[in-house]
Order: sequence, then structure tokens, then C-alpha cells
Amino acid sequence: MDITPKSFKNDYETTFILTPELSEEEQKQAADKFVKFIRDNDGEVINIEHWGVRKLAYNINKNSNGYYTYVEFRIEGDFISRLEQEYRYDERVIRSLTVKLDKHSLAFNNKRREQGFGMRKELQNQ
Repeated sequence: MDITPKSFKNDYETTFILTPELSEEEQKQAADKFVKFIRDNDGEVINIEHWGVRKLAYNINKNSNGYYTYVEFRIEGDFISRLEQEYRYDERVIRSLTVKLDKHSLAFNNKRREQGFGMRKELQNQ
């Protein structure tokens, strides 16, 4: 009888901000790098949203704008420290935040995806 503990996957969302000097292709490549990193470590990506260039609340490294990307995923908890380390090593990332989702956040995110809540009208039609 195998009594080794099973590892459970938790739901997370991460938002990272890239420097605005990158071209659109470089921004997509940077986002794809982190999504690939999640998938390569046995993670399941649920949702990816490219929010585009937005004004920052305050300057970060003399930048007043940044390219925002949001990723919702499911993975084991010990992976998050490695993801945060990848953000720190990549010079294109100026800020990042990863949050574990509870049942209320999951319900809100599901409703938001289904109804297009908060999305611009041109994105809803795609």
C-alpha cells in the first residue's frame, strides 16, 4: 500500500508588468516565456489576458507606463517561489504579484470570464 502524500494543486493568479519600451512582439514573447514556464512545471493555465500598456500609479525605475499581463493557473504550491524568482531574473519585468485564490475568487473569475465582465468591448467580440 502506497502511503506517500499526494501533492495538491492550488489556484493562483499572477499579474506582471513589463517595461513599456518593448515592442508588441517582445511583450508577447516575454508573456509566453512565463506561461511556458508554468506549463513545463506541470501547471494548468486557465486564462491569459494581455491588458496592454497602462499608466502606473507611481513611477517605477523612471517608467510611468507598463505593459500588464494577467495569468490564471493551477499548480502545486512550492512552484510559486520559483516563478517569483524567474520574475526577478528577467530584466523586462518591473513588478509582479502572485496571489492564491480562494473559492470566492474562483467563482468571481469564472463569472467574469463567462460574462466578459470588465473587458473592453472590442475584446468581447473576438
